[in-house]
Amino acid sequence: MLPHLTLVLGGAASGKSDYAEKILRSASEKRLYVATAQAWDDEMKAKIQAHQDARASDGWRTIEAPLAPDEALRTMERDEIALLDCATMWLTNHLLTDSDIHQAQRALFAGLAEAPGRVVIVTNEVGAGIVPDNALARRFREAQGRLNREIAERADLVVAVMAGLPLALKGKLP
Repeated sequence: MLPHLTLVLGGAASGKSDYAEKILRSASEKRLYVATAQAWDDEMKAKIQAHQDARASDGWRTIEAPLAPDEALRTMERDEIALLDCATMWLTNHLLTDSDIHQAQRALFAGLAEAPGRVVIVTNEVGAGIVPDNALARRFREAQGRLNREIAERADLVVAVMAGLPLALKGKLP
């Protein structure tokens, strides 16, 4: 049984989204996918379409919420489990639109607290690499690190995924 809030984090292409989808499939037949990606180029459009097609054939309800996943989470049903994929894209969207990050995070955390069902959040761990060479990238890395820490503090289960293998950092693997 998954707790109210689970965080799944890892590097790019680590298998974190696959792992998160797997635990949602085993936890509930009623699944909500809260998508935060935006299609800025043809490659991303194709990637998003492939993910949408895969979910459609697997019984997911999808809400596109690049800036306000909190609103989507409030609409979920009590017996539904949500996958917010991913917090990294959500943060990037806010940074690129020069949003008030602190206000956006307050809204996200309020939505998580008010979500009637269980929520799994996927996010990237970006702090293990080199120091970025430009101000926006450094701002992003710092904001992502703070966001991940704040979500992990609120979560009952925190799972790191490397090479497709899950490791419980907090709580017990389902």
